[in-house]
Amino acid sequence: MTKIDDIYTAIRDADRPEVFITLRPKADVARDYQQSVASDGPLAGVILAVKDNVDVAGLPTTAACPGYVYVPDADAPTVAALRKAGAVVIGKTNLDQFATGLVGTRSPYGAVRDSRRTDRISGGSSSGSAVAVALGFADIAIGTDTAGSGRVPAGLQGIVGVKPTVGAISTDGVVPACADYDVPTIFAADLELANLATAAMAEAMGERPFDSESRFAAPEAPIIAVPADLPELDDRWRDAFREAVAAAEAAGFTIKTVDLTPFLAAARLLYDDALVSQRYDAVGEFIDSAADSDDVGLDPVVAQIVSKASGYTAVDLLRARRRLAELRALAMEQWGDATALMVPTAPFHPRIDEVAADPISVNSRMGTYTNFCNLFDLCGLAVPAGVVDEADGTRSQFGITLLAGAHEDAVLIDLARRLRVSAADSRHGASAPTWPERVAPSVELAVFGAHMAGGPLTHELSDRGARWGREVRTAPSYRLVALDTTPPKPGLIRDLDAGRVIEGESWVLSPAALGEFLAALPQPMMLGKVELADGDWVVGFGCDARAGESGRPLDRTRW
Repeated sequence: MTKIDDIYTAIRDADRPEVFITLRPKADVARDYQQSVASDGPLAGVILAVKDNVDVAGLPTTAACPGYVYVPDADAPTVAALRKAGAVVIGKTNLDQFATGLVGTRSPYGAVRDSRRTDRISGGSSSGSAVAVALGFADIAIGTDTAGSGRVPAGLQGIVGVKPTVGAISTDGVVPACADYDVPTIFAADLELANLATAAMAEAMGERPFDSESRFAAPEAPIIAVPADLPELDDRWRDAFREAVAAAEAAGFTIKTVDLTPFLAAARLLYDDALVSQRYDAVGEFIDSAADSDDVGLDPVVAQIVSKASGYTAVDLLRARRRLAELRALAMEQWGDATALMVPTAPFHPRIDEVAADPISVNSRMGTYTNFCNLFDLCGLAVPAGVVDEADGTRSQFGITLLAGAHEDAVLIDLARRLRVSAADSRHGASAPTWPERVAPSVELAVFGAHMAGGPLTHELSDRGARWGREVRTAPSYRLVALDTTPPKPGLIRDLDAGRVIEGESWVLSPAALGEFLAALPQPMMLGKVELADGDWVVGFGCDARAGESGRPLDRTRW
């Protein structure tokens, strides 16, 4: 059997009709799959599910509302970028209608149930996308995230959810929820596939591309902020978060506690104040016009939320935005020198009947640690962090979310990698490019001495957001001399007559960081082009000729 045979058998046997709104015919997917595996794309053979508020050419877009349906002629740029990389679309997934909700139950196509315990919610609004990945119906899935929809379902399903910086990736071809805060997301079962898929999707750049000051890794000794209090979590979920904090400390992170009060106050603005009027701007007129029609398929809770949002005035919206700016200033004061903020992804895992009994309150509680993220212009990365043994004898997936400032997306990938690998392997074992490097300006810098990983000056690179890249070897035309510096450093000298191969490593950093690094270099160090054994020329360390003549020759090839 082929991979496609296995997937369609799994879909049939699982009997989960609520996951897909549109499932492509098996023969069509198998044809595309064969073409994909014959290609050399980075996502060759990868199966992609797409949230049904994102356009796929020739497939209906419903946003989980049958009466809203249209069939687009073109893929959304995000879908086109993933397909170009080799991904094969299997179908369109269910969601909380018009991406309004964090529970996954607000859909006339059925409540999307948890992948493991069918009496529990999946999390929304990107419910079908997350469950499709969790059940193995797809390798990756596109979601969207306005208030947590790319993170909450990832946390509840025990998978990875990448929530990029607002505006970094195109939202064209996406049915808007709150246009100023909507973000396309990626779900995957593991971090490296999520990073690879997001790298491909990032080719669909939005209106806020990464610039020449981007950071590609966290500092050598990162500071992680965590909440001083954990509202909405019971004792078992609190214990799970404490274990995650302990794991961060074991990975070498410094932990500081912060007051989340301004964060939580901002979270309430998204639905309980005039900011919600953007939802009415997106689909309100359609909902009002269809309110009395029985065949449109409006979810009553969604219709209530969106219609109510029409009651705010422009003055209300200005006041809400002013209040948001005040809360952000207070929150960033709490944040201080932290590299990132770590929070629980979701505070609990409710049953479907609990949501039915109290749909608004339960949904609001689900967004406790997510609603403020896009309002504060933060990027996010949701990753699994174990399980919780519940009082009823079942087990819930537990996840954490790492949050950082705008365009600090690569920092989050680096932190997540370092939480999953030993300190000894953190630079060498997790050296694949982070997804922002696909679209951000970058420079490779070769180093041969104290700046190498574990050296006394490594921090001068890592503090500037440089990422360890690879081990390198020079062409056989260099030698090392010991310089009289503090700390001791070697000088790299080009010597065509008596040179040899010198071993070092390379780091990837932004052009701005390289310029700052160069400006701070003390004599006699200098930067120039270094020829590598593979014939490439890269920026690298050297020293001036006079220092090279006076330095003590070193009869070795590695510092």
